[in-house]
Amino acid sequence: MANAAEHSTADGHAGVIDGAGRLGAARLLLWALAGALAVRQAAAVLRVPPAEWLGGLHLPGSGGFGGSGGGYGGFGGAVASLYDTGQFAGTPFAGLVLKPLAGLASPSLEVAWTCVTLLSVAAIGLVAARALPDPVPRRTALLAAPALTALMMVSLPVREAASPGRTALVPVLLVLLAALRVPGDRPAGLLVGLAAALQPALLLFAPLLWLTGRRPAARTAAAAFAAVTALSWAAKPRDSWTYWVHHLAGTGLGGAPDGLANQSVHGALLRLGLTGPVEVLLYAALAGLIVWLGLRRAVRYARDGQLLLAVALTGCVAVAVSPVGWRHQLLWVLLAVAGKTGKRAADRRVWPVAVILAVTLPSAVLLPNLGALAPVRDNVLLLTAVAAACAVPFLARSSPYWRDPVPTDYGRPAQARWTRVPLLPFWRRVLSRPNLLLELLLIRVGYSLYSHIRAAAPASRSLAEGNGGQILGIERALGLDIEHAVNHAVVATPWLEAFFDFYYTSFHFVVPLTILAVLYWRRPGDYRWARASLGLATVLALAGFWLYPLAPPRLMPGLGFVDTVHGPQDLANPSYGAMTAISNQYAAMPSLHFGWSLWCGIVIVVLAPKGWQKLLGALHPLITVCAIVATANHWVLDAVGGAAVVTAGFGLVHVLSGPRGLRTSLPAQRADADGTEAEAASAAPAPGAPPAALPVPARHS
Repeated sequence: MANAAEHSTADGHAGVIDGAGRLGAARLLLWALAGALAVRQAAAVLRVPPAEWLGGLHLPGSGGFGGSGGGYGGFGGAVASLYDTGQFAGTPFAGLVLKPLAGLASPSLEVAWTCVTLLSVAAIGLVAARALPDPVPRRTALLAAPALTALMMVSLPVREAASPGRTALVPVLLVLLAALRVPGDRPAGLLVGLAAALQPALLLFAPLLWLTGRRPAARTAAAAFAAVTALSWAAKPRDSWTYWVHHLAGTGLGGAPDGLANQSVHGALLRLGLTGPVEVLLYAALAGLIVWLGLRRAVRYARDGQLLLAVALTGCVAVAVSPVGWRHQLLWVLLAVAGKTGKRAADRRVWPVAVILAVTLPSAVLLPNLGALAPVRDNVLLLTAVAAACAVPFLARSSPYWRDPVPTDYGRPAQARWTRVPLLPFWRRVLSRPNLLLELLLIRVGYSLYSHIRAAAPASRSLAEGNGGQILGIERALGLDIEHAVNHAVVATPWLEAFFDFYYTSFHFVVPLTILAVLYWRRPGDYRWARASLGLATVLALAGFWLYPLAPPRLMPGLGFVDTVHGPQDLANPSYGAMTAISNQYAAMPSLHFGWSLWCGIVIVVLAPKGWQKLLGALHPLITVCAIVATANHWVLDAVGGAAVVTAGFGLVHVLSGPRGLRTSLPAQRADADGTEAEAASAAPAPGAPPAALPVPARHS
């Protein structure tokens, strides 16, 4: 007994040590990733020409950085005003802060500025990670700082704020220190006042301090802001008049107010075409509403112990209602991932993923280029900030779902033929329907990345035509070179040509999206199986586009093919007109036109309940392969390649998560954690027990 206890204790200690080792390794890897991203960002910043440093302060005739021509852009040089070029958008106090940098040599300033910027990002990550509300698992607490730092390094606000001369990160760090780390009210208020002097809209943190009981800090913040602004006015009266009166807190400086970089309510209204008194009144009404709702919610979460979330929401409000809220000032949106949303464990990732996508990817990647979506696409960061401040239902710490969300139901894979399949049993398929917003975002982002990678694939004309000759030679050897005969036979039959042209251009996207929509609504378990297989097949196809650029028959010179869809091509011109601007014309092997249609056919044949539906599903890939050959857009072997990647996609899903068929049981028959599941599954049903008590397939869940 004693020996057994000793062994158990030793095993427990070994497990703790192993867990600590894995946690330390994960933390080290995350910090290494953050460091690599920081080096990448530094390299991008150091490539900026010195003439573009300090946000437009390098004015003509100023003589440059510490050069013989005099001072630095308005600091004792030929030009006396900060705003003569209209490019500098900082406050007069920011100009005073940057004035000492005029004496530094250009290389020294570049290196020093870059280092300070990157260290500020790391400091923000550390302060924010330590402010996560209790209870925080040890793993989360240790990994949060490097993970958040890495995310900030790739975010749009930090990438733009790292540009020389922009001080947007400094106010964020000052406010975080004041609200989360500095214990005294007066030092905290001083930091907030300095942050507001650099970015006036951040004076909204004074009401937050006041409403949360820190009134001395609020008074100190207001007094510090007023004192610093008065000092700047005395030192630079002309610049202060230009900034505060003529340009109304910087509106129109550093860029057009209706430009996409101005992610504020004012900028959004201007982009919608509103001007004059109507726009001013509407802006004032919306700004007042956002301030009222946002500050109320921030105060509520601060009193609930979620101070980091309260600070992030107030920052989102400040940038949204400011006359100009530049993208590099919207780091607050990323900090709002500190809030928890959703009662179900499966929904907890929706808000963080949506925020991360919004702050790291261009809006063109998130939404298609459609006119109806322009108001949303042009204001993604603004809408995310307003949603965080006013609408997202973050959980209170008193909620019963704060600690214990509704767990996720997973299906058990059916018995596989080989004991080693699935190789990754921890990749489990969820039985419930995934979040629609998250699915739409991931599908859109995935397709956008696919399009960019496909367009960037090698497109050498000589290599693609040489590979086309290889394919044609192989087909002739195998007796499969039917493309020319089929193409000319269809061209000689106008109605058949019109049918195949319509089929080729119309069903490539419509049918797969329709199948995914129906499965999402009716059969969520099968939806995940189908979606994963399609995604993996598409990723495999990208490898083919990169490794084997191939000219389709319609772009092979001297073979006499007729391009029935796009019209005659000028094969003497390597750009092939406007078609090259649409997509990579040599991304033909494998054919995803046929591959996706084959995926559709397999899914319909496997899952459709009726025979006529299965027949239609089987006909779709058959008609598609005829269409791609008849229109001279693909070789026959391209279709073989498409079939290969689809087969591999289904095979990988089988290897990773098991066969499509899943088993589940009613809640009363679900096994407990100590291994009674096998006994329950193998036990005979009690007399009179309904058949539903036995394990049933999850296909109709």
